[in-house]
Amino acid sequence: MGKETILIIDDDRDLAKIVQLSLDREGYQTVIANSGLEGLQEAYRVQPDLVILDIMMPGMDGWEVCRRLGEMSNVPILMLTAKGTETDVVKGLQIGADDYLTKPFSVAELIARIQALLRRAGSQAQTDKPSILSIGNLTIDLNRRMVMRDGELVDLTPTEFKLLECFVTHRNRVLPHRFLLTEVWGPEYIDETSYLKLYVRYLRRKLEEDPANPQLIVTEWGVGYRFCVT
Repeated sequence: MGKETILIIDDDRDLAKIVQLSLDREGYQTVIANSGLEGLQEAYRVQPDLVILDIMMPGMDGWEVCRRLGEMSNVPILMLTAKGTETDVVKGLQIGADDYLTKPFSVAELIARIQALLRRAGSQAQTDKPSILSIGNLTIDLNRRMVMRDGELVDLTPTEFKLLECFVTHRNRVLPHRFLLTEVWGPEYIDETSYLKLYVRYLRRKLEEDPANPQLIVTEWGVGYRFCVT
């Protein structure tokens, strides 16, 4: 079985080459595109297993490329950003990115992120976004909007379930506060982090073995939360 193919879309030719050499040493197959349009053409041609996508490019920027990639495939997308603000992260996740990395970055962290994305992509390809998810003693049925813990029905309010559904749908991803607030409560609540913290506390009490030491809904300090499924 051959190694995965990674498409690097970045107008910074020197950086793209450094990334390519680093990934080649890890045994990956790599392809470089130096513009958004060329990136889309290469994505169609090689059908990569993962895309590393710069945001700030002349002409077609990374936002538009990400949106178009999402229309043609489910390929995991790791976005590179020079700013890394929460607003940028939220925008990237909303249009289909799977993870982000702020420039400048270490090669070791880049490779670790790539490996994690590829593992999750492989797992999700096997399950194809199931409506029923089993995690330890929990069973989450998205279609029937039911949660069972140790065989007992967990009583969740509509808002609690909506937040849990958002976590499950985007499991193993870092979800910024504003993304969660927009998805669950709406854009008018984008700054109401107290709402989010309160409902995360409710979910932890009902779902976690030890709410004081959560293993499912993990805090990503200063950014948001991650729903961890192994």
